[in-house]
Amino acid sequence: MLAARDAGLPLPAAAVAFWPGLDATRTGESMTTKHGIDPMFTLESLQRLGVHVLAGQDPHQPLLSPAVYADLAGLPPLLIQVGSNEVLLDDSTRLTTRAAAAGVNVILDVTADVPHVFQSFTGSLDEADAALDRAGRFILDRLATETPAQTA
Repeated sequence: MLAARDAGLPLPAAAVAFWPGLDATRTGESMTTKHGIDPMFTLESLQRLGVHVLAGQDPHQPLLSPAVYADLAGLPPLLIQVGSNEVLLDDSTRLTTRAAAAGVNVILDVTADVPHVFQSFTGSLDEADAALDRAGRFILDRLATETPAQTA
């Protein structure tokens, strides 16, 4: 969305992000405070993954670390869902804080005691069903308030 905005392209009416990685520099406090609690990731595992994903690019670029470095002004409404035990938690909290400061309508939806990708456990985890219901309502509400000119 940042690249589209900067190129003058149309933006979506809204966006939902599930447990996003928004800081390739891995500087959020949750990288250490959630160590041993997050059943999926550690700082070290994300750093190893980052070597392949970044392919030598500077992680300080706004598009690679928007939670820390991007100008977030002009983005559409955002819903960010994340689990309270994730090492990626601060990626979401920092983006939410910075987006709100930039005038973006943003909602941070933190679910307690669930694993990374918890929404994929729909039908077997009540929290997943509830989170997906909230995400669907968010999208439907934004589409209902969108004017025809915004969809062109």
